[in-house]
Amino acid sequence: MYIAMNRFKVLKDQAQAFEEVWKNRVSRLEEMSGFVVFHLLRGPEYEDHILYVSHTIWASEEAFLAWTRSEQFRAAHAQAGDEKPKTLGHPQFEGFNVVQTIRNPQRHAAE
Repeated sequence: MYIAMNRFKVLKDQAQAFEEVWKNRVSRLEEMSGFVVFHLLRGPEYEDHILYVSHTIWASEEAFLAWTRSEQFRAAHAQAGDEKPKTLGHPQFEGFNVVQTIRNPQRHAAE
């Protein structure tokens, strides 16, 4: 598995607008082979921003890289940056190959 994350420092007065952009966009992730799940995470609040992270799990790093080169990726990001700035600078990307996974057997037995 591969986890792709982008950290966004969102201006406090733009937090609601930032969330709405994500909730209302057409991501097209589900069209991609190897896509597992996406989360938009709201983190700690600081003096000048609120930390948000987009967190996507892929079957492999190759599946993620295929997404970044796809028409679906271009379409999903076509409107990025068209409005009033909502963040302090550009997002910070972080990619991780999963080394170990531990599952709760009780939780997965019920699913």
